[in-house]
Amino acid sequence: MKKIIVMATALAVLTACKKDNETTVESDSTIIETPNDTVTVDVDTLSEDETETDAEAMPANETETTAATGKTEKVQTKYAAFGDKIVADNALTREQMLKKYNTLKPGDTVNVKFKSTIKNVCQKKGCWMTLDMPTGKESFVRFKDYGFFVPLNAGSREAIVNGKAFVSEISVAELKHYAKDEGKSQAEIDKITQPKLTYGFEANGVLITQ
Repeated sequence: MKKIIVMATALAVLTACKKDNETTVESDSTIIETPNDTVTVDVDTLSEDETETDAEAMPANETETTAATGKTEKVQTKYAAFGDKIVADNALTREQMLKKYNTLKPGDTVNVKFKSTIKNVCQKKGCWMTLDMPTGKESFVRFKDYGFFVPLNAGSREAIVNGKAFVSEISVAELKHYAKDEGKSQAEIDKITQPKLTYGFEANGVLITQ
């Protein structure tokens, strides 16, 4: 009888020790507790509420940024893709792209990929858009062979375009046509009286942030 009591006591002690060393996972929260550390698990996910037209979602593009706390975090940016498949990596900034444009003469072209903010989009069917450039300039982007269009509400979003950059002169008639597509008033259209030297771009692939 004494042996049974002693064995029962020893078993109780072993069970208590085992519980002290176990890792406890709280399934309803993002906190995992261990005997030595507390680890917070980031379970944030990107919203999938965006509706896409003539586009497919690209895998999340991950970049590392350093927060104010000194910790390194991964920031995910998700893009809608139009035209040929391209990747977001190694795109020039708008400042770098402006330097490229400044080396070109009318008739020159250069294959390049760059990133900027969309200023305007054709409000009839999304067949062109303009991208913001430094010093108040802009890049006028059309799509190769009119093979794809972009959403009419894409203004103010970040875009990455891949294709051919060039410098050209746009006639007064073309400028008036584009102004009409943009939804400008007749008074504004009538003010267009001179051709304009522009930064052009023919894109074969476009990424737009969701």
